[in-house]
Amino acid sequence: MSNKTAKTIVITGANRGIGYAMAKICQQRGDNVYALCRQSSAQLDALGVNVVEQVDIATQAGIDKAVSALSGITIDLLINNAGILRNEQLSELNQQTIIEQFKVNALAPLCLSHALLGNLSSGSKIALITSRMGSIADNTSGGRYGYRMSKAALNIAAVSLARDLSEENIAVGIYHPGYVQTEMVNSDGILNNGDISADVAAQRLIALMDNLTMKDSGVFKHSNGETLPW
Repeated sequence: MSNKTAKTIVITGANRGIGYAMAKICQQRGDNVYALCRQSSAQLDALGVNVVEQVDIATQAGIDKAVSALSGITIDLLINNAGILRNEQLSELNQQTIIEQFKVNALAPLCLSHALLGNLSSGSKIALITSRMGSIADNTSGGRYGYRMSKAALNIAAVSLARDLSEENIAVGIYHPGYVQTEMVNSDGILNNGDISADVAAQRLIALMDNLTMKDSGVFKHSNGETLPW
């Protein structure tokens, strides 16, 4: 994807964190950005992009809202960024929060991508923001059952998407943003959790999406470009 030509980019969870940072980068370089979120933020409102609120991608009503807002619009890049993180340990297993994460992190991005297939064409791209915590080989610390399970499920869904859309010439990128300083990872109140800022993560991710081709469709990558194990 060339920066010289404005693209239409759709980003979920765009009101804060990495989603907002990606929306800002794309807006500043002249792309036509549709920022999808449950509720906007002051910083997103100030950005001057197309904000679509009341998009809870875990609900059919939210997906319908997105489809309606994007009716007739050809999407060059769909970034499935929205996600949630809860903390279940073996000693405190919570079936409800595990199911909640499955709905938001795994099922919702697949359902939204499916609902917007009519907006995609040859050369369009789908990006899924996942996590290396969904890697089985990389799991050395255990815990975080719902998050790990939902991201592993998202990863396999993304690979199926890549295979199913290959004949349509639609590439699918699967990206771990890194350990990023966002509200998600700082829910315990420690504000310096994370190795990199949301801005740095967003820059890396957008660069990978720009360079995504059919050759690396369905490959699981760290935002630093490293290929991650499943």
